[in-house]
Order: sequence, then C-alpha cells, then structure tokens
Amino acid sequence: MTPTKQTASSPIDLRSDTVTKPTPAMRDAMANAEVGDDVYGEDPTVQRLEATVAELLGKEAALFVSSGTMGNQLAILAQVERGDEILVGEGAHCAWYETGAASALAGAQAVVVGVGGLYDAEAMAAAVKPTADWYPRTALVTLENTHNRAGGRVWPLAQARGVIERAHALGLRVHMDGARLWNAVVALDESPAALASGVDSVSVCFSKGLGAPVGSALCGSRALVAKARRLRKMLGGGLRQSGILAAAALYALAHHRQRLAQDHDNAHAIAKLLAQEPTLRVDEAAVETNIVMVDAPGLSAAKVAEAAARLGVLVSVFGQERLRLVTHLDVASTALRGAELVAEAARAVTAAR
Repeated sequence: MTPTKQTASSPIDLRSDTVTKPTPAMRDAMANAEVGDDVYGEDPTVQRLEATVAELLGKEAALFVSSGTMGNQLAILAQVERGDEILVGEGAHCAWYETGAASALAGAQAVVVGVGGLYDAEAMAAAVKPTADWYPRTALVTLENTHNRAGGRVWPLAQARGVIERAHALGLRVHMDGARLWNAVVALDESPAALASGVDSVSVCFSKGLGAPVGSALCGSRALVAKARRLRKMLGGGLRQSGILAAAALYALAHHRQRLAQDHDNAHAIAKLLAQEPTLRVDEAAVETNIVMVDAPGLSAAKVAEAAARLGVLVSVFGQERLRLVTHLDVASTALRGAELVAEAARAVTAAR
C-alpha cells in the first residue's frame, strides 16, 4: 500500500476521509478490471464485490451504489411507506446531510432519539408512536456507526444489539448507516458481520477511510436487495461498466482495512497535541476513531480555518466555534504537522482580535 504522493505545495487535507486519491496499485486494479454492463447483470467485478461485501457483513446479498446517501435512501425507500416515521440519533447523516431525501423521496419524517448520536433501547421504545389512525406509523430505526457529527463515536456492541432486539420486538425494521463501519470494526476488534448482526439493512462506504474514489454498498436479504436494485434504477443509479469502480473497492477491502488503526492512532495524537493548546479545547476521551472535534472558545471557527488554510492545512468548520479534523490514508505521515499548523492558526486569530 503506497499513499498518493503529495507535492511540496499540496495542503495537508484534514477536512474529511473522502478526499483521498487512489493509490498507484488501486489505479492498476481499476485499469485492469474485467467489466460488463451491470444493468444487464453482466459485470463480473461488480458481482464479485457484491458477493464479497455480503459475506463480510453476514447478509444474503449486496448492491453496489454510487454513494452512501444513495445506500441510506434506498434502504429507507425499500422499508417504509409514505407518512411513516424513521427514528434517528441526534445529528444523523441521513437527516443532516442528505438534502431532506427521506421526506422528499420516501415521504417519511425523521424523529430524533437521544443525545450525542447514540441512544439506548428504552429511549428508542419511548419514541415509538402509539398505534392509532391519527399518529404517523413508526416503521424504521436507524443507527449510524461510526457517528460522524458525534466525532466518530462507535456504538458499543451490547448497546446496539439491545436497540436492534427491542426494535424487532416492537415490529420495527432496523437500518445501520455504516459509512464508517470499517472504522468501528477496527476500534472494537470485531468482525463486520458481528457489528451488522441483526439489522435488516446496512450500508457501507468504500470512498471514506478505505480510500476508493467512488462507491458504497447496501446489504440485506435477497428480497430487500432486489427491491433496492429496482429503486436504484428508478433514481438513475443504474450503472454500466462499473467494474472499474468496483475494482477499486475490492482493492480497498483487501489492502486498506487494517491500516485504519494508523488513522485512529493519528487522531489520538492530534487530540493530545491540540488539547495542550490554550486557545483550543479537545475532549481526548471522546476520540474513538479517525475524527477529532476541536472547539475554539471565543473564536470564529471559520477564521481559524481560513488562517490554517493560509498555513497549508485544510479543516472543516462544524459550527461557529467548532472544527472537525479527520485522519486518512493520504495524511498518514503529515497529520500531526497539520494539527500543529491548526494550533498556530488559532494563536494567530487570537492575537488579531
């Protein structure tokens, strides 16, 4: 595994783990991929990817889709009716970052459960509407693992299973937004199938921590995936010679999963460094995977990000006084230097007030 080479003028990009470039070996795999028309079911590389992911997650079938958003929304469309409710954790991606698609496409409304992204079985059950004609029907429970806005938090296995079991006992279906499930797998030292056990559907992403350029997969029963395949075509997501993209995902699964531990180590190192900076606040104990939330009390996060960019490091603004830093494949050796520049930027903004 060789990261994409950065030039001397390239910024250290800590905005997201979606900014990675394909490695040379991944590009070779893409160039040499065997392809066919996937809408006709004739792309062997896509078929191999779908079979591989389904087996990894302990599900009957999988569907290759263009994005995590498409995976989540297909799962919702396939499992709710118009007017239904879906339960989501606070700050859930499917409610924050998918342009209102659940309401626009599926006619479903999201109801927030818990605080900080995660919740327990009791909180979930308390949010379920009574059965009566004048209430919306609670139909689907969603878990985001790891949870982006919560700073890459990992669902404890027992807590997730408790929610899943209680949901099923109440007659609800369960979807896991596992865009960064691979990070949770490494953090808990569990198998992907163990983390996805019991859920009716699970989406996983290849273009975040794993470093592929495009793609996610939606996994579940054969019947659910068949329904999602038809819905994917309806939404314009039918792909043709997509084996070129599937080859990158297969390479990433084979070569980039275990190295996520390095990203986690880098995130912990960043948190430790920035926690010592008087102008910033970091909860080191809250850093569980590859995401670090950094607060800049009394400062404009946007101004700190602008100052950091001038110094050569890119970060995301996550609130008026909050920044997000994400470690990944392409900053394996430069992440800590990037954090030093963020601290320098924060000091510069403080001095200029």
